[in-house]
Amino acid sequence: MLATGLIAIDATILATAVPSIVRDLGSYQQFPWLFSVYLLAQAVSVPIYSRFADTVGRKPIILLGIGLFLLGSVLSGFAWSMTALIVFRIIQGLGAGAVAPMSMTIVGDIYTVAERAKVQGYIASVWAISSVVGPALGGIFAQLDAWRWIFWVNIPLCLIAGWMLLRRYHEEKQTQRHRIDYAGAVLLTIGLTGLILGMLEGGNAWAWISVPSAICFGLGVLALIVFGVVERRAAEPIVDLRLAARPLILTTTIVSLGVGALMTGVTSFAPAYLEGSIGIAPLLSGLAVAALTLGWPLAAANSGRLYLRIGFRRTALTGMSITAVAAIALAVVSPWPNPFSIAAVAFVLGFGLGWTAAPTLIAAQASVGWGERGAVTGMNAFARSAGSALGVAVFGAISNSVIARGAGPEDPATIISASVWVFIAAAIVAVLTLLAAAFMPRDSAGARSGEPRSGEPRS
Repeated sequence: MLATGLIAIDATILATAVPSIVRDLGSYQQFPWLFSVYLLAQAVSVPIYSRFADTVGRKPIILLGIGLFLLGSVLSGFAWSMTALIVFRIIQGLGAGAVAPMSMTIVGDIYTVAERAKVQGYIASVWAISSVVGPALGGIFAQLDAWRWIFWVNIPLCLIAGWMLLRRYHEEKQTQRHRIDYAGAVLLTIGLTGLILGMLEGGNAWAWISVPSAICFGLGVLALIVFGVVERRAAEPIVDLRLAARPLILTTTIVSLGVGALMTGVTSFAPAYLEGSIGIAPLLSGLAVAALTLGWPLAAANSGRLYLRIGFRRTALTGMSITAVAAIALAVVSPWPNPFSIAAVAFVLGFGLGWTAAPTLIAAQASVGWGERGAVTGMNAFARSAGSALGVAVFGAISNSVIARGAGPEDPATIISASVWVFIAAAIVAVLTLLAAAFMPRDSAGARSGEPRSGEPRS
């Protein structure tokens, strides 16, 4: 829970301070990189960590992740330029890539599906507290022109989490060895980086129709195509596309892509939208975003009872239906910026995501044994991180394009127009994710007990 708290606070604390960071370091058009590189590093490292976790165990990997997250946080606090901060965020992302999925995998190892329904409530309480503490701290530090403490506040949290894991968590050592697919990792990194670079810098550093754009998108697409070929031939691929041949794994992975894009898209752009359009204080814009991240854990805390009663698919459909309605409402009200209306809609959107993310993940985990659970959890976490990274890139490209045609980032009307189009894109993503959830295989409540299969370890 402490490790989860690290990621939960980091997910909400930075967005409220973006205007303050931009004023200090410059480059408004580059701020989406603060989120994209973090999420990209997290996305490409998750499958690697998952493979190592199935070999050496969960504990060494999560401790490594906490160490990297701590290092990245310290360095980010000392950043002297936007470029330096972006580089240090990569280190943070590499740490988060281990902490987030390992926390979920450990829960999947220790508890059955029925037990996880209760544990999910405890984890949700961590997100609930972090959803208020994160934006509030970010807003306070921003108003005090002390945005560097947004990163340094992670130092004691990392130390406490690492110490508790060393003292309290014990697991059985596994002797099974795995081959690490380094070629796949490199190709995946090149592919996603090319696409994100093309989307964020197109129309900004160079024209959309230009040689640099063609190189970025061409190299990105080519690398991902080769990645798909390599993964099909790899003995133990970084992203096991054979798992995606199973309808349940495929659909839950697609849903995770959409959830990642929606969550990060709204939390990354809403504070800048409110502060840039009507000039409200960072603390207030942070509290508006907190409504979304508060709605998520409140729903997740009760999702266990719901999916045990009506099944995973119906729970996910209910959640995504709520999310789609809220996302459309956000696009409708965004031309008239108001922190209260944004907070209300964001709360409902977060509530819907809470009834979607946990049931789809647990459905995927419950469908496999211990030996595949790390890979399945890693694929789900990878999809959410990749969706977040690509989502921020797409939304950032839309925002930068509108701002470039308008009066610049200092003009409130331009910020409103850019944000409206970002929220329209988010609504489209929500509808498409709802369609993906509709294709999940039908399941009956309690069809899987989640008990460890014969020979599987329990901690």
